Amino acid sequence: MNADVSNPRWWRIPALWLVIGGPAMVVVAGIATAVIAVRGGDVPLPTGAKAQATAMSPAAQARNHAAAARR
Repeated sequence: MNADVSNPRWWRIPALWLVIGGPAMVVVAGIATAVIAVRGGDVPLPTGAKAQATAMSPAAQARNHAAAARR
């Protein structure tokens, strides 16, 4: 009997790649997420009445424009 058929090498077994590949992808994704989190932290948004009014300015302009166009 041929030795390759009865005892294949580990890298030739397709199911083994599923068993190894899934957790390996999770580890790589976790490392990538950690790198993104450490390198590129978001800047905190300003809070308060002035910040809220500035944030809503485009919406308020669009609302007023739409209301004026209906008249």
